[in-house]
Amino acid sequence: MARPRKRDYDELRRDLLDAAGRLLAEEGPQALSTRRVAQEVGSSTTAVYNLFGDKTGLLRAMFLEGFARLAREFAAVPRDGDPEADLMALGYAYRAAALANPHLYELMFGRPIADFRPDEAALAQIQGTFGTLVAAVARCVDAGRFAPSDPYDIAVHLNALVHGLASLELRGSLAGGDQADRHWRLALEAAFRGHRTPAP
Repeated sequence: MARPRKRDYDELRRDLLDAAGRLLAEEGPQALSTRRVAQEVGSSTTAVYNLFGDKTGLLRAMFLEGFARLAREFAAVPRDGDPEADLMALGYAYRAAALANPHLYELMFGRPIADFRPDEAALAQIQGTFGTLVAAVARCVDAGRFAPSDPYDIAVHLNALVHGLASLELRGSLAGGDQADRHWRLALEAAFRGHRTPAP
């Protein structure tokens, strides 16, 4: 297969990753073969092998792509305004990334394929997303909005909260629409209150 032009290469890569994610989410691990993924986008298994090497390479690329999309959502959040508002916006950016990419979410945070484990290099690549959260929490602490504490510890708490909310919403357990919006708002506001500096 001739190497596609740059634009076609990026588009084909994205289409294959999305097709693989949908197959995994909708039909389970047994549906995720290189042949089936290629058929979903009207391509060939040669394209899959050229782009990802093998099925393990495809899974690794799906894992990294999910976090790359999350990182792009985070990058769009302001970092020079009210620190609490910026941190709140990160929570909603996490939600937006999960809702836009439900087919990649489970592979990012779960074990839908028992024998796939991201390697150390892949894990190192995704640390920036959590680092963004830690930095945003640190700005709240430094500004006196949150009580003095290790920003990492607070970030772990908030990360667990938004992950749980997103997982429930993706499974239809937050009722959707305005009701889901309300659950997110109340949960984040309560978490922030718990970390604020006590009033004198």
